[in-house]
Amino acid sequence: MLLLPGPPPVEINLRRSARAKRFSLRVSRLDGKVTLTLPPRAKDRDALNFLKDQEGWLRNVLASMPMARMATVGHGSELPVLGRMMRITAYEGRGVRAEGDMLLVPGRADQAGAKVAAWLKALARDRLAYSSTHYAGLVGRGYARLVLRDTRSRWGSCSHDGTLMYSWRLAMAPQPVLDYVAAHEVAHLVEMNHSADFWAVVSRIRPGWKAERDWLKREGQALHRYSFQA
Repeated sequence: MLLLPGPPPVEINLRRSARAKRFSLRVSRLDGKVTLTLPPRAKDRDALNFLKDQEGWLRNVLASMPMARMATVGHGSELPVLGRMMRITAYEGRGVRAEGDMLLVPGRADQAGAKVAAWLKALARDRLAYSSTHYAGLVGRGYARLVLRDTRSRWGSCSHDGTLMYSWRLAMAPQPVLDYVAAHEVAHLVEMNHSADFWAVVSRIRPGWKAERDWLKREGQALHRYSFQA
């Protein structure tokens, strides 16, 4: 982490990426978190010089951002599941289950958020594994494993060893959006870049992907406003 001095000082989270060719600055619309992506061999002093060059822009963005309120997940609250709003409702059964527009969650109120998060992760793994296997078959490639994380900077990634990483919060997005992210990352098994050839692969296996990508750009950040901690 770097600290950009000034009134007030700004904390900068550093993220090194093998894909990065240059410095890239990102500000979360949810909480104002600032992330600087660096090429693998970039030096910290060069990163600080880049930040100083961008300081005026960065402070203007931070000053103008209305921070979205976090929504705590618990009994009586609502959240999207595969794009459909559902109300979390207490019941006496065992295990979390969906019923109509309700997500039935047993147990104590202070455990509801953690139980919903675990249920969403299982749902995400199931749906993303199915979609990833489907699209991997279409491109004639296999992937090594599937990993779920709670990432803010990206919805998915594909490593050189064939590991597919996804944000489990995709379980809250509409199913077609989740399918697009799976197709996008599987396409990297063929083209480890974002060249015209890469997008040709995406278009072949997932026609109509542009509308789904636009949904993520427009609505995706809101999926991070849900807090699953009591």
